[in-house]
Amino acid sequence: QVQLVESGGGLVQSGGSLRLSCAASGMTSSANVWGWYRQAPGKERELVAVMDSGSIPNYGGSVKGRFTISRDNAKNTVYLQMNSLKPEDTAVYYCYAVWYGVNYWGKGTLVTVSL
Repeated sequence: QVQLVESGGGLVQSGGSLRLSCAASGMTSSANVWGWYRQAPGKERELVAVMDSGSIPNYGGSVKGRFTISRDNAKNTVYLQMNSLKPEDTAVYYCYAVWYGVNYWGKGTLVTVSL
């Protein structure tokens, strides 16, 4: 059974940094697509960053230049480096992976950015 487990969330001051990790278990090969989404209270889930098998990243408009997605295929892990955090980045961040055409989601990790 495939599971995605996020870690690294927490409370940080505005302007600070956090690094999220998402490790996959149950996959016998590397995921084809990795991504991060987030959902703030009262808002819809939105794309933060996604990376395909060619390691080409795409970012949501609000995080471009501040966030960086990376992957470690050997560890089947994806990372999200978040710099220059703003209060509007406060949300639950969800890891996402596609493996053999099936979408998998983590349970999320809360990131809170204070003023």
